[in-house]
Amino acid sequence: MPAIVPDRPVIGPTHIPATNLLAWYERSRRDLPWREPGVSAWQILVSEFMLQQTPVARVLPIWTDWVRRWPTPSATAAATAADVLRAWGKLGYPRRAKRLHECATVIARDHDDVVPADVDVLLTLPGVGSYTARAIACFAYGQRVPVVDTNVRRVVARAVHGCADAGNPSPTRDHADVAALLPDDDRAPRFSVALMELGATVCTARAPRCGLCPLEVCAWRAAGYPPSAGAARRVQTYAGTDRQVRGRLLDVLRDNEFPVTRAQLDAAWLSDTAQRDRALYSLLDDGLVTQTADGRYALAGEEFKKDSTARR
Repeated sequence: MPAIVPDRPVIGPTHIPATNLLAWYERSRRDLPWREPGVSAWQILVSEFMLQQTPVARVLPIWTDWVRRWPTPSATAAATAADVLRAWGKLGYPRRAKRLHECATVIARDHDDVVPADVDVLLTLPGVGSYTARAIACFAYGQRVPVVDTNVRRVVARAVHGCADAGNPSPTRDHADVAALLPDDDRAPRFSVALMELGATVCTARAPRCGLCPLEVCAWRAAGYPPSAGAARRVQTYAGTDRQVRGRLLDVLRDNEFPVTRAQLDAAWLSDTAQRDRALYSLLDDGLVTQTADGRYALAGEEFKKDSTARR
């Protein structure tokens, strides 16, 4: 099989000076609790699950409550799936909560309640993909591994390659790009988080604040900010989607201590009954919702008290 050739040249380590970037990061970084000293690898893993496609502001209160309630994998594994789904709240994409619970169970059972440090082992855990595995190895264990998210890809595309955006992801190319930028010393993990912070707060997708950028050399700026060569990306909508309907149905189940009737669920979305049915069936298929023997609905893994109120 022929070797895969990147569609842009692999870069050298001098394009983004570590000294400038790290000095900026120390002055300008956000105060995020999962970046503080003493935060465990498990708590960092929880933050990475929660931050997928979700703004930091929404994650902060949920993460804080979560790690206080379940500070270890075994504590999370001991919770019911329903407890986990309730604690997840309105973060969205609730399958992440289910996978996090499964991940906690595997770590507690197979890894002595310790999050693995090896990227290849991390990749075997439920819900842990390429980015998350490398983020944990880097941010929790201080390893010199490339950590590439959307923000990092955009910074590299602009500062190094002179492109307005990063184009289609290419793990081989993207990891090679970022690996070439990393300092060859213990600054590498800090550099990785600084690069990510730059993309999240300054080199943003739609309104980059180039006047605040600490990089003295940027290929995109030097080229006169050429526009993207590809089609404009469509903004992902939420209102009226199946995701919104799923969220409404889950809200009903989270807010009730006991199983609910189909009529209670139907009242959560009246505008499109076919869409509502589709959303409910998908929740059942995903294992997030279960149907009781008497035909009512509950969060998966829900435990009910055996008293008279359970039949209301």
